[in-house]
Amino acid sequence: MPAFEYSALNTKGQEETGILDADNAKQVRQLLRDSHLTPLDVNQVEKSEKSGGKAAVKRAGRVKAADLALLTRQLATLVQSGSPLEEALATTAKQTEKRNIRHILSAVRSKVVEGYTLADGLKTYPSVFPDMYRATVAAGEQSGHLDAVLDRMADYTESRQETQQRISTAMFYPVILTILSIAIVAGLLGFIVPKIVDVFENMGQELPVMTQVLIKVSEFVRAYGLYIAVALVIAFIIFKQVIKIPKWKYRYHNFLLKVPLIKKMVRGLNTARFARTLSILASSGVPILDAMSISAQVVQNLPMRKAVEDAAVKVREGMAINRALDQSGYFPPMTVYLIASGESSGKLDEMLERAAMQQERETDAMLTNMLGIFEPMLILIMGGVVLLIVLSILLPILNLNQLVQ
Repeated sequence: MPAFEYSALNTKGQEETGILDADNAKQVRQLLRDSHLTPLDVNQVEKSEKSGGKAAVKRAGRVKAADLALLTRQLATLVQSGSPLEEALATTAKQTEKRNIRHILSAVRSKVVEGYTLADGLKTYPSVFPDMYRATVAAGEQSGHLDAVLDRMADYTESRQETQQRISTAMFYPVILTILSIAIVAGLLGFIVPKIVDVFENMGQELPVMTQVLIKVSEFVRAYGLYIAVALVIAFIIFKQVIKIPKWKYRYHNFLLKVPLIKKMVRGLNTARFARTLSILASSGVPILDAMSISAQVVQNLPMRKAVEDAAVKVREGMAINRALDQSGYFPPMTVYLIASGESSGKLDEMLERAAMQQERETDAMLTNMLGIFEPMLILIMGGVVLLIVLSILLPILNLNQLVQ
């Protein structure tokens, strides 16, 4: 039975929206009238992002990691409690306040009611449910352990959302501090300093070298500061567009793997994501070659992604996973060692999860240390710049007697 989205007026003249299951739009309107609602608009939920073209894709909208984690947890809880899958999807759709998520879940439920599997239903929205998510659900359905798989996926999505939030929170203060520091220094040089140094220039006496340099810098900022700011914004926009080109994006990602400190951070984040994804897929019953191919897609760094894809080819030819990954030189030795231990002991999924946890802890510690060093350094640099400006202004005052003579 298809699902229909509706908007209607209640007896108080207020607009209400929701989703109803019915054979056709006419039946939905009759159901609304029976509920003392005046139907305004009734539309059948799209079957797929592709079926409706750009309009359907736009209507699906973008689902945040936090929203995906929440709906996965709700769905896992309902399925574990014994609710039929279609009822669990309907309940989850009703509980969400976001229309696009309600629309997506209702469309997936319609596919399930028609006899399709949950994985097939999720496939209609590939931009919302990635390959790894769908493959894990498919494996859970085939093995008859969908509830356990959904619970594991809920843990994974929540962990990924927490990691993203932690990184964003950690970067927020340094970014704001940097922007404010640049703005304050630019404001001092562009507006405050010129008014003060004009007093000394009118005396007609030679000023200290530091003050003269400050005046030149101030004049440069006032003359070209706006142009420099615009040029930097344009350069940033051009850079963002250029790295969307596959060839240049690959070169940029390869460059990041060669920059000190940054390369370790990039390797750690991508290794943790790869190991945790492969662990979930392997423990869910997905064949290891398919699991490696799917896990490669969650690796954001392109050279590392290609290394995983190449490793999958070597594993297909008979090579051990740890040796195939080690040959690329991108993956940390500890991760390779744990994978080797898992292969020899037959507990690959457990060792992969342990490797992911170890890399996540190491990356968190590295990020904390880097920010712990960066913040005081930025404050010291900011203080030093302000000190130079203040000294450049005070020196002529301290030498005021000489200037007057």
